[in-house]
Amino acid sequence: MPNYNNKSDHLFLLIQTLSKSEKRNFRIYANRIKQNKDAKFIKLFEIMSKMNSYNEEKILKNTPIKKEQLSNIKAHLYKQILISLKKLQHIVENHDIQIREYLDFAKILYNKGLYLQSLKLLGKAKIIARCYEFNTILLELVEFEKMIESQHITRSLYSRSGELYAESNELIEKIQCNNALSSLSLELYGLYLKVGYVRNEKDKIFIETYFRTNLPKFDIDRLSFYEKLFLYQAQVWYHYIRQDFVMCYRSSYKWVELFQNHTKAKKIAPVRYLKGYHYLLDTLFYLNHYSKFIRVFKQFEQEVQNKEILINGNTKILIFMYTYTNRINKHYMEGSFSEGVKKVIPPLFIEFNKIFNRLDSHYIMILYYKIACLYFGSGDNENTIRYLSKIMENKKKNLRQDLQCFARLLHLIACYESGLDENMDQKIQSAYKFFIQMDDWYIVQKKIIHFFKNLGNVYPHQIKNQFKKLRDKLVKYYDHPYEKRTFLYLDIISWLNSKIENKSVESIIKEKFLRTIKNN
Repeated sequence: MPNYNNKSDHLFLLIQTLSKSEKRNFRIYANRIKQNKDAKFIKLFEIMSKMNSYNEEKILKNTPIKKEQLSNIKAHLYKQILISLKKLQHIVENHDIQIREYLDFAKILYNKGLYLQSLKLLGKAKIIARCYEFNTILLELVEFEKMIESQHITRSLYSRSGELYAESNELIEKIQCNNALSSLSLELYGLYLKVGYVRNEKDKIFIETYFRTNLPKFDIDRLSFYEKLFLYQAQVWYHYIRQDFVMCYRSSYKWVELFQNHTKAKKIAPVRYLKGYHYLLDTLFYLNHYSKFIRVFKQFEQEVQNKEILINGNTKILIFMYTYTNRINKHYMEGSFSEGVKKVIPPLFIEFNKIFNRLDSHYIMILYYKIACLYFGSGDNENTIRYLSKIMENKKKNLRQDLQCFARLLHLIACYESGLDENMDQKIQSAYKFFIQMDDWYIVQKKIIHFFKNLGNVYPHQIKNQFKKLRDKLVKYYDHPYEKRTFLYLDIISWLNSKIENKSVESIIKEKFLRTIKNN
């Protein structure tokens, strides 16, 4: 397993992300001045490049750096690496860098008194900014242009001032609309990360009111690419939180379709394109549309393989997450858990160990829960408990409270299944306290907790009947507006059926899948 302590050193993490060509480029950049060849920051770079984990003692032992110097030299090295990376950036794929470069040159020319040359470069920058809808940068360019036109005689047409005024106002309106839609999308995403799906009528009214009052007025036909993108993102999160997966599918489909109609945007905003794909696949998974899910997932993998999506540090992480979570989801849908453990888990951890230091806690928790459920379906309760424990040990209780709650329910089930029930009362009490603490104590959770609490008082020959009673109670809530969210995290009905019919969870879900395929 990866070293958790590595996450604390930013310089080490940055060096870890460098490719061979980026390291070579840094050495060339750093050694461009002869005096730098023996510089301490270069020696620090060389030793840190060879480390598998950050080790300060090793650095001090193998370099002429004193402990009191280390902090400053690390800061200097960090800055020098960023400068070398900036110089290496591919201008064709980073149009905003090219625009900024034009703007820098325009300011240099302006300070030299070469106003017409400065305006010419601003004109070139504006063409690129308009083409790729960099409206914030475009406004900065227009404001600089206005300043030159207002302070100097540039022999421009008299009407130019009116044109710039109109252009500035139009951009401000667009930026305000963009900002309102992107802020709404971000706020909804933040709410989901904190608590998950709506839990009751109060949550539902709050989210509907919040969405309605913060959604700006718009004409869909007049919206630009980014305005439509932020709108679809906000709609996806709104429907997702409300568990309206049909509407969520429609919005996520529009999100992906938007990029496919603007193919150049796949290279400019690859992270947003990948996220659109993910939510489209996620909603198909929750809607149990297997054939559509497989078709879209194959399309996604094909685009990645054909490099239709820009590959960089950010996209590598998302491609890893979305590829493996959806491979696991495929095995969930098919009921092929044992096959999933053999085919998915080994390559998953090879990749996971390479990028662990760059994954945030949210992604790690999702991955651990997916892995735990895959192991549970395959009948491997020991590994189920192992990965659920990692979630339960997470100290960030304001992050994915829903996932942390349902991890505790599955943990109880896995402990019961594995025979590790000697401290069951203590585990039940701990789960109960956590649900109360997280304000997530609802009917389905109550019935499951009470079931385990009373199981110790039941005679062996009565146990199967108790499983039937619990199943009959829970089935009533399968389509309940709020209680059904439990079944999104945990297929407890299939587990109960497996106990009643003396079959494995895997065989129960596989039989259900085959019936669904046959009927379709």
